[in-house]
Amino acid sequence: MNQKLQTMLDKKAHIMLQGGQERINKQHAKGRLTARERIDLLFDPGTFVEYNMFVKPRATRFGMDKVDAPADGIVTGHGLINGRKAFAYSQDATVLGGSMGEMHGLKLARMQELALEVGAPIIGLNDSGGGRLQEGPGASVYGTVFYNNVTASGVIPQISAIMGSCAGGACYSPALTDFVVMVDKSSKAFITGPAVIKEVTGEVVDFETLGGAMTHSSKSGLCNLVARDDYDCIEQIKCLLGFFPDNCQKLPPIFATNDDANRRIEEFNDIIPESKRKSYDMKGIITKLADNNFFFEISPMYARNIVVGFVRMGGMPVGVVANQPSSLAGCLDINASCKAARFIRTCDSFNIPLLSIVDVPGYLPGVNQEHDGIIRHGAKMLYAWAEATVPKIIMPIRKSYGGATPAMCSIDMKADFVMAWPTCERAVVGADAAVKVLYKNEIEQADDPAAAREMYKQAYEKEFLNPYRSAELGKFEDVIEPAESRMKIIQTLRMFWGRKKERPARKHGNIPL
Repeated sequence: MNQKLQTMLDKKAHIMLQGGQERINKQHAKGRLTARERIDLLFDPGTFVEYNMFVKPRATRFGMDKVDAPADGIVTGHGLINGRKAFAYSQDATVLGGSMGEMHGLKLARMQELALEVGAPIIGLNDSGGGRLQEGPGASVYGTVFYNNVTASGVIPQISAIMGSCAGGACYSPALTDFVVMVDKSSKAFITGPAVIKEVTGEVVDFETLGGAMTHSSKSGLCNLVARDDYDCIEQIKCLLGFFPDNCQKLPPIFATNDDANRRIEEFNDIIPESKRKSYDMKGIITKLADNNFFFEISPMYARNIVVGFVRMGGMPVGVVANQPSSLAGCLDINASCKAARFIRTCDSFNIPLLSIVDVPGYLPGVNQEHDGIIRHGAKMLYAWAEATVPKIIMPIRKSYGGATPAMCSIDMKADFVMAWPTCERAVVGADAAVKVLYKNEIEQADDPAAAREMYKQAYEKEFLNPYRSAELGKFEDVIEPAESRMKIIQTLRMFWGRKKERPARKHGNIPL
């Protein structure tokens, strides 16, 4: 064999060993796969093309001139995922802890830029101790990475997996992408670690409580999906990608399905409890509507009073936004508003139709909600719905009260079709609150105030709290048999699929999310 060819093969073989067998064993002992094992799982066999394999750090100080850093601790390239083009990078914790130095950062940034040029999704598999201290200011490529994240936002799908450590400024790159997946009891993400927090504030906290997957999925809202292990993490990424087009100029893929588009769901005719105060699980309705009863929920543990996620109906991907009566009675609050608004804008960016299933009694009352900015944050939902140009199908099924009605989208927010169930009520407030204002004097002057209140309440409910009054005024465009919901939704999706709708030209919106 040619000596030069042999040299090239030897160098590649050495790089493929990553940080060496001992460090690979340590990575496995933590229950984690290596960077290259993750890449192999993500891409279809034989399709991955690696970029810049031979790159090494340029730094020489602090002993870096004697350090062997294969591929500078990051694997980058492109290939096919379920037959579709994608770019990816995978940080290698076995090489300098996956820390970001100058060349490491430039490799990552190049993948972002190429993905944007090609118009293909990019997946980031993060496992890094943060910036490489030995390189000083030369290690700071984070600004370029963040800039690329923002440039690509809404243009190509960006998915981040935190599969180990993600500390300091590195956390902001996943936060700027469309979705974040974390691995339970393996992933950690925080700006400042426990030691610094203890020194500065005196607070004592462990890594898992501070920045583990459960913390970020239930408290901070950073994490959209929690995986059991690295294998499950990769599978969730692949599943999520299946709902998205390659870029914002294309329509999302339609999948063949054996689920009848005209399938009736008879249990819907009796699923709403007779008592308005009784709760039920909205996820049961969403799941039954979906092709083959498959609902891919996003952020299930955060702001549980709003449910968002993806289904397919007639093979077409749909983003679902729905109130959850079993949590805070389905009221909207700050976290729910932010969660829903971000989801709506993401679906709109990538041409995914939206279905809003409405059972909302209003906004959550409370001094903390008011002082923490429910007006400011609640406005984000209104902005997202009004901005959206994708098909918007609205299905009010029980309560639709007050300002929360447009927040879940309505005919006034330029919805494409509003179809209500017979059990739905649309009003400014419920009957109890209404009669206190409208019949205050009559109730106070009555011989039996309680009986008078009940009489006026029943009269108000009969006249206003039914879907037909709203239908007469054009607020509901149809009142449907609940069992036919799936059929009606799919008919509407097929009519509006791929519809183009222009908005007035502008540089960008002025309400930050």
